[in-house]
This record gives sequence, C-alpha cells and structure tokens, in this order.
Amino acid sequence: MNARSVCLIASGVLVTLVTVALARLSFGLILPAMRESLALSYAQAGHLGTATALGYLALVMVAGALAARRGGRVSILLGLVCVIVGFAGLSMASEYVPLLGLMSLLGIGTAFAYTPLISLIGTWFPARRGLVIGLLNSGVGTGMMSAGWIVPYMTQLDADRGWRWVWALFAAVAVAALLATLAFVQNPPRPGLRGRAPSAAERRDARRAVFRDPRVVIVGLVYGIVGLTYIVQAIFMYSYALAADIDAHVAGALAAFMGMLGIVFGPVWGSLSDRLGRGQSLTLSMAMAFVSTLLPVLSPTLFGFAAHYLILGVAVTGMFTSSLAASTEWVDADQAPLAVSYVTLFFATGQLLGPTAAGWLIGDTEAFRLTFGVSTGLILLGVLLSIQLTRMSKASLDRA
Repeated sequence: MNARSVCLIASGVLVTLVTVALARLSFGLILPAMRESLALSYAQAGHLGTATALGYLALVMVAGALAARRGGRVSILLGLVCVIVGFAGLSMASEYVPLLGLMSLLGIGTAFAYTPLISLIGTWFPARRGLVIGLLNSGVGTGMMSAGWIVPYMTQLDADRGWRWVWALFAAVAVAALLATLAFVQNPPRPGLRGRAPSAAERRDARRAVFRDPRVVIVGLVYGIVGLTYIVQAIFMYSYALAADIDAHVAGALAAFMGMLGIVFGPVWGSLSDRLGRGQSLTLSMAMAFVSTLLPVLSPTLFGFAAHYLILGVAVTGMFTSSLAASTEWVDADQAPLAVSYVTLFFATGQLLGPTAAGWLIGDTEAFRLTFGVSTGLILLGVLLSIQLTRMSKASLDRA
C-alpha cells in the first residue's frame, strides 16, 4: 500500500473508533458512574441505549441514500458533526429528556458515518475487501481498549463529574476524526456508464433482488443477533462484573484487554474470511461468542468474566467483519452499498431492542444471569443460521 492508502485506512480506523467504540459501545463503561450521579434506574439506562439505537435505525437507509447520491465523504462528515455535538452535550446535560436526545444524536451520527465508510473504503480495495474491513473494525478494539483504561480512571478520580470529562474527551477525539476525514478520505471514482443507463424499472428490480436474496437475508438475521447481544454486553456486562464484586479497575482492565485483542484480530478475521469464505468465518466467530457469553452465566467469578472478555475479544471483530463482507458477496458491485445498509437495518433493530429488553429483565433485582442467559440462546441461534449460510453458499458454488 502507498502512503495515500495508509492515510485513508488510518482515517477510517479513527472514524470507526469514534462512531462505534466511543459513541456506541463505551456507554456501558460510563453508565455506572453516570447512573449514580444522575440517579437513573436500570430501565432508564436501557432507554438511553435504545435512544442511540433508534437514531441509528431511523436514518441508516437515509444515510445510504445520501452516500449514493453525493458520495460517502459528505455523509461521513455529517455523521461526525452529529457525534461531536452529542458528545459535547452529554458532557454538560443533567436532565433525562435532553440526555435521550443527545444519545439519539450519537446513533444518527453513527448511521451517517460508519456504514458509508465501509462501502467507500471497501470500494477502494475490492480485491482485499475482507482485510480492509477487518482493519477498519480494529478501530473498535482500539477504542474499547482505550476506554477500558481511561473511563474507570477518570470516573474514580472524580466520582461526581469524571464521567462528564470522559464525554468531553470523546468530543475532542471526534474532532480529530473530522479533520482526518477532511484531509484524507475521498470518494472513489465512479465508473462511467457503458451502453445505455439502466431504466427505473431495472434499478427497482436490482434493489428487489438484494432484498430477496436468501443469503443476504440470513446475513441480516445473524447481524441483527450480533447487534442485539453485543450492545447488551457492552452496556451491562461491566455492571454485571461490578455486581459480582469484581473490582472496578480489574473489570475495566478486562474490557481494555478485550479491546486490545480486537485490534490484533481485526485484520486476522478479515484475511480469514477472504480465504475460508464469509459463512465459515461467521460461524466460527459466532460460536466463540456463544461460549464467551455462556461462561459468566455459569460462573459469575473473576475466572468467568476474564474468560468472557478474552474469548469475545478474539471473536468480536470476526462477527462484524464477516457479516459486513458477506453482505456484499453475492450482489453486484453497484448494489453493495444498498446491501450493507440493508443488513445494517437488522443490526440497528437488534441494537434498538436489546437495551430496553435487557434493562427490563435486569430491573431492580439485578437479574444479570437471566439476561445473559437469554443472550446466550440468541447467539446459539446465530450459530445455526451461520451454518445454514455456509451450506447455501457451497450449494451456489456447486451449481455454478
């Protein structure tokens, strides 16, 4: 890769770090201190997570349409502006209703930035799509590793206002991502039309073919399960560890270690999916997620939580990378952004339902084991669907 490509990918990693790790997944680390400071219930905390997912779900297809018309760059920039405003507002807000609005803004920003980013950079590197998406998703691990160290330190340094400084720090990192995008992220050249332009009916039929492809639908269902279960893990697993008398610094270190593993294994999963196939890599990563989530249910001890963060740290970028790469595997190149947005609808729906359902299950009794037991069952369903995807993909190749 030349210097231009390295800067493009590095900027994409930073955008992923901000919009996925900081805007979506780090909330669970900030939640205990924020909940105590503002006297929020677990149900209200779940609603805050749901607000982010609702903003994401409501506008992810709008973001895809904007990226298709104007190019992904303008959509990414708009998303980063939304995230910056959301972070800055959260560092100052205290009332529940404004908090809901600001958390929604984080979801809107992620919708406009992350999905167009995947399509944009994947288009620049079509022959190494899995590897590049894996590199981008290593930003999730980088963000979670950093947050796992910084958030417990800052919240314990100042029990009442430390979480506000965390949100302010996130805003500063988002500004850096905005500047990097302005400097290095450019839209790929659009291929010229050969022959006549497709008619409106042909474009409509092409879209319907994406929506009706059973392999794309299965990827969407699996990605929806990933969205639901992983956001529940991100928001409530840290609180589960604290409720099980795990020291806050130890729990934060485990979360940071999981993030570090995500950095290392992001490109590994990308290369693996390029070589083995999307279905097989998705099955393997989902099976590891199943084991990792089951362990703290069976054994809510330091060993159980440590094993959970270790195994999930290895698996998590595999689930994201394999799902996103698989969504574009069986569609025409010009329909790839639509396919990514389509499966992301499933993901966003899962992230919308997960926090509210988990907050209701946990309730005032702190029923964490029940909540993560249900989550484990859903991940097992995802494993079975991934196996079916592998079989369908093999059958398609055999027919070809």
